[in-house]
Amino acid sequence: MNPVEQFKKEVTENIAQQSSNAVLQKASFEFMKESGKSKYSYSFTWMGMPIIQYPQDIIAMQEIIWQIQPDLIIETGVAHGGSIVYYASLLELIGKDGIVVGIDIDIRKHNRELIETHPMFKRIKLIERSSISNETIKEVEQIVKTKNRIMVCLDSNHTHEHVLKELQLYSNFVTTGSYCVVFDTIIEDMPADYIWNRPWGKGNNPKTAVWEFLKTNDNFIIDKNIENKLLITVAPDGFLKRIKQK
Repeated sequence: MNPVEQFKKEVTENIAQQSSNAVLQKASFEFMKESGKSKYSYSFTWMGMPIIQYPQDIIAMQEIIWQIQPDLIIETGVAHGGSIVYYASLLELIGKDGIVVGIDIDIRKHNRELIETHPMFKRIKLIERSSISNETIKEVEQIVKTKNRIMVCLDSNHTHEHVLKELQLYSNFVTTGSYCVVFDTIIEDMPADYIWNRPWGKGNNPKTAVWEFLKTNDNFIIDKNIENKLLITVAPDGFLKRIKQK
């Protein structure tokens, strides 16, 4: 076995060991639980833009995007714009004609101004509308027609009902071998009295939506290898890989 393949084999073995290491798994969960209380993910930026993601998930997205080399990334939930700028910068490095479509029901004026004046805006299209409205879906369908490799990231309203509807709509755009990444599935794993102060919580969140979606859709599988590698992620059971078309 050549050195490159040997290294890959060792990495695979290490990840497998991590997945069955109860002490490590518990430590990872405790970190997620405590760091969430201090809004740890709010601390980071990408090219000057607040990204509001854990560094581990940022790296995971880089690995997926480099592997898939999509020419379209659709993200629901824009917030401060760090994620769409990050994805756009990776597509810029890939160097083809890839774009990012960011969808949000409310893109605040100050955030829009920062996004639209950013050097990576040349690869970004913003849609300010509900992600599940008929008008939005029709607009996305027109963009999809010109693209070949498509990836989706769901990170907007985290209620079960909303995420399930997004999965039913946006999963249709994901190409075989690519991913639909559902963020904040970790809500389901947190204590019932966790400090969300939101309409979602235990039993009503992205992970419950993923479980419900997969009951009737066998085109996707949960890529557990990604979360086993990361240990620290807001998206357990949220890395959905498309393995076949309908």
